[in-house]
Amino acid sequence: MHHWISSLISIWCCALPAHSSSLCKCEGTLRYASYYGDHMVLQKAPERAVVWGFGPEGVQVNVTLLGPRPQNAPPVNVTEGKWKVTLDPVEAGGPYTVIASMDQLSVNLTDVLFGEVWLCSGQSNMCFETEKVFNAEAELQLTSQYPRVRVFMAGMRQSDQELDDLAAVQQIWSVPTIESVKGFSALCWMFGRLLYADLSTPVGLVQSCWGGTVVETWSSTRALQQCGLDHDIVPRHKSENRNSRLWNAMIHPFLKMTLKGAIWYQGESNTVVNKDVYNCSFPAMIDDWRSSFHEASGGQTALNFPFGFVQLAPGVCLALGLNYNNFASTIRWHQTADTGTAPNPRMKETFMAVAMDLPDNGSPYHPIHPRDKLTVANRLTLGARAVAYGEKDVPFLGPYPQKITFINNSLIITYDQAITVRNGGGFEICCPGVEANCSLESPWNPAPMVNWSSYSVQVSSAECPSSHETHFCKGRHTCCTCVLQDSSE
Repeated sequence: MHHWISSLISIWCCALPAHSSSLCKCEGTLRYASYYGDHMVLQKAPERAVVWGFGPEGVQVNVTLLGPRPQNAPPVNVTEGKWKVTLDPVEAGGPYTVIASMDQLSVNLTDVLFGEVWLCSGQSNMCFETEKVFNAEAELQLTSQYPRVRVFMAGMRQSDQELDDLAAVQQIWSVPTIESVKGFSALCWMFGRLLYADLSTPVGLVQSCWGGTVVETWSSTRALQQCGLDHDIVPRHKSENRNSRLWNAMIHPFLKMTLKGAIWYQGESNTVVNKDVYNCSFPAMIDDWRSSFHEASGGQTALNFPFGFVQLAPGVCLALGLNYNNFASTIRWHQTADTGTAPNPRMKETFMAVAMDLPDNGSPYHPIHPRDKLTVANRLTLGARAVAYGEKDVPFLGPYPQKITFINNSLIITYDQAITVRNGGGFEICCPGVEANCSLESPWNPAPMVNWSSYSVQVSSAECPSSHETHFCKGRHTCCTCVLQDSSE
């Protein structure tokens, strides 16, 4: 907790005369929804940013945009206590002042930028704070170089009902400083600053995460029903993990906001809860988020908005034992809807950051929390550049096997791009002679690397003297670390 926040606070932007605002709860007067504030980023063109809030029933609200490209939105009436305005498209830049007014009252948002808005969600590896990463001091010193990357953090609240607005805000929209970023999601922050370095466009980062949570709590009832998950199976004392509770309180309130995309780091908790249906529940959650944001924003958030996620990292053997490794391999496979890659036909417009080669068994925060979030953020950024922004020749996939040749009790695996060999372990093989069809539950044996080149590796297949199948870096019974990576990284 930052020293300047003693507790989570409910944020209500209330109308005061003379273009001023206050953080207070004011029933029946003009205010913005809780996640609108000074220094925020609204989604840039070609999408249209949505601005909404609350006010006295039937009152007419006018929204004016002052800045490089001023505009006056058509007036709207407050209906059922809420008003909503969809601005005309605004190109990247700023600063702007947004003024919502009724009668003689107005509420201002100042120093507003238009750029790319990304939602960052998941469990503890998404929440993992910047002050805890490798080289944290150097990372935090960079904050002053990115004044156009802005950060916002939702408060950790849960609900049995879908909420219109956040029940609490942990950190209001802030210009990055050491103080405002040190407790912010390291992965979200690094993703945002790397994206800004590539796009030179303002970036708004919205953190909404909760450690130790399962995918079911972030999913709506609709999404869960698609996978037959109508009933809670988690202990009652873990109330934040009951079905849909964090969807209700920490995702549903954001639906009207226009987003560019989302990134996600979660799955560890599902290694022991509904792991066998994660291949349904995770893609179903993505689909439902997309349709819900699209509908609530009036079509401004894309129906298939880009969604990036992180493959579960290794390095947890010492802390959780063999069972976690067995289960984690299943979740890793299910994270891709059982295809092994993203995007794929079931999960279109997605991108995945591989983390199998980033163990951190010495992490003082538990080996399940690797401190190298920068490499993960860089990989997510590559995926976003390719999938979300359509950049060509961005190496965000692979390397993938292109050909496998059997020679003298070994396999030569040729890849579709240049590779770098980091170590000689990580391959496993399954022998179809033992079982007709190899599966995740089949016996897998180590296959040590005996040779390599810039496009291929040779691994021993002595365990299978006849025909073979290979499985790359599955990591069931060891803390497997990937041996290969794109040579450009």
